[in-house]
Amino acid sequence: MLKKMFSPKSVAVIGASKNKEKVGYAVLKNLVDSFKGKIYPINPNAETILGLKAFSSIKEIYLETPIDLAVIVIPSQFVPDMIEECGNVGVKNLIIISAGFKETGIKGAKLEKKCVETAKKYGIRFLGPNCLGLINTSAGLNASFAATMAKPGNIALFSQSGAICTSALDWADNKNVGFSKFVSLGNKADISENDLLKEFLIDYDTKVVAAYLEGVSNGPEFIKTSRKLSQKKPLVVVKAGRTAAGSKAVSSHTGTLAGSDEAYNAAFSQSGVIRADTLEDLLEYSHAFARYYYPKGDNIALITNAGGLGILAADECHLRGLFLSEFEDITYIRLKEALPPAASIYNPVDVLGDASSEIYKNALNIVLKDSNVDGIILLISPQSMTNIEEIAYNIKSIIETSHKPILCSFVGGSRIGKGEKILQKSNIPNYSSPDRAVASMKALSTYRKIKNKHYFDAPEIVGDKALVSRMLKKAQEKKQTVMGLEAFDILKAYGIPVIEKEVARSLEDTLRYCEKIGYPVALKILSPDISHKTDVGGIKLNLNDCEEVEKAYNSMMSSVRRYMPHATISGVQIQKMVTSGREVIIGMNRDVQFGPLIMFGFGGTYVELMKDISFGLAPLTEKDAKKMISSIKTYPLLAGVRGEKPHDIDSIVDVLLKVSQLSIDFPEILEFEINPLVVFGERKGCTAIDMRLTLSE
Repeated sequence: MLKKMFSPKSVAVIGASKNKEKVGYAVLKNLVDSFKGKIYPINPNAETILGLKAFSSIKEIYLETPIDLAVIVIPSQFVPDMIEECGNVGVKNLIIISAGFKETGIKGAKLEKKCVETAKKYGIRFLGPNCLGLINTSAGLNASFAATMAKPGNIALFSQSGAICTSALDWADNKNVGFSKFVSLGNKADISENDLLKEFLIDYDTKVVAAYLEGVSNGPEFIKTSRKLSQKKPLVVVKAGRTAAGSKAVSSHTGTLAGSDEAYNAAFSQSGVIRADTLEDLLEYSHAFARYYYPKGDNIALITNAGGLGILAADECHLRGLFLSEFEDITYIRLKEALPPAASIYNPVDVLGDASSEIYKNALNIVLKDSNVDGIILLISPQSMTNIEEIAYNIKSIIETSHKPILCSFVGGSRIGKGEKILQKSNIPNYSSPDRAVASMKALSTYRKIKNKHYFDAPEIVGDKALVSRMLKKAQEKKQTVMGLEAFDILKAYGIPVIEKEVARSLEDTLRYCEKIGYPVALKILSPDISHKTDVGGIKLNLNDCEEVEKAYNSMMSSVRRYMPHATISGVQIQKMVTSGREVIIGMNRDVQFGPLIMFGFGGTYVELMKDISFGLAPLTEKDAKKMISSIKTYPLLAGVRGEKPHDIDSIVDVLLKVSQLSIDFPEILEFEINPLVVFGERKGCTAIDMRLTLSE
């Protein structure tokens, strides 16, 4: 795919420079220091650069030899013409380091578009523009202007930010962490994260893939590719821009609550991505994956020479869903024999502050043999009697041969330095605090579940697409972008149960329909301009006779006109009151990157206040839907708590799947919401009470 970009036999640097302050010099110098293939500096104003013959153009080199990769470091306005030149001589792989494209505004965006069009004309693939370049340690290739060459290793890291790249390289150099590939994506005008994921999937040198992303180019493709990759290799991603507000105005609860970060959370969850919250997480998790086997379970043992560190680690294990192992009887016997009388042989194992390296080693070996232990976190405080170097030396051989992950947290500063260096020489990470070690152990444990996960196709649900299409088309012809209760037939077209209702245009009709439906009834205002009916007095409940209905009708109309005098009022909807069941909400907001983002949560008027919600991306599988339902905090109220009978959760699953299909079938629906959906007792179904959808113009 991108073989010659990562492993070229010849590289040209277009814009190579003699000036040490220029990027063109840094790129060429890095190549000279790392690359064993042919290097061709291109600069019409120089005869030699760094001892290499300089060429005036790419055409001049082509007469001598084919070029596998060209690195472009010239002003942005000249780049499109240079791509044309490269295309004419058959260069198929480019790294465009030059800045001054879409990151600078409209003019730069037009220039970038021209680059893409020219590259496509010649079948050229390119990285960037506005990027740091790339490093491939197995090929000895540093085609970047990074200050440091990456050490060889098995982590492939790519980033949209060049600064993040340089920071990660510096961190890795200090920690003795190596990389297989190191790529700066820049503006992603051509090569995107999806291209790299496909490349790293088949790369034998890569065991772990790490990424810093600010966005994805093709959401569905990202999910598809990530699923394939995560079944073979851990994929760790830190996503920047978590709190950015959506640019589209929203009019529903779902739209208000469904920010872009929820879409990424859902995408990562459904595609096997391990999400890192910080850059530190990204690097530490990747290092752990590169070094350790993942645990076979969630049962962890803690060994410490300081009770406080053990308590902190135990608390963090509980918070992250890990468990403290219950040791086998033989383990307690062996620990009692090996440790001082005052030591604690229970988990956390406290070997005491004056523990020698031999005691640490014995305790570690004993606990490691316990079949109830899936992983170990070794905690050390540099107390006056603690020989950090000796402990590090004695435990490193055990860690190197263990098939269970053993994570170290030597907590301190200058006194732990020498011990930490001993671990680093063997590529063993040391975590600065217990919580950091537990976080990495949790990441290792999470990947076990991801690797064993099976992905299923979503069921295809057949609805009356013709009916829905006619309704939506009619609304769009009338330039109606919001549809409410009048669109109940859309739900019925996809087999979603709805409450019996009548639409009245006058008080007389209202009274007549109430008698027909039977009391008690509810009245709801019908208006495309009113999103939250309760806020304007547009809902009246539990009306038991015609007098109450007349009073409620007049009060509702007066209140609505007072709060929203310019709203179009189409009439009122009359519904039979539902007096039992739980209210939930099901909604959809169409995410720009990933498409339909389905929401589920505790429903009613307080949904925005409680925010007890979960999200999933369409198309949903039955497993996805069940996970969404069980993820909310108030799930026990649906499943049955304190002797209460469970509600019909299967009926919620059914509605979620149908809303998912409806959202896929009709991309013109931007937002969609059923609130509330009332769920009855087990096997008694559910019914939609209210709905609202927003159409594209």
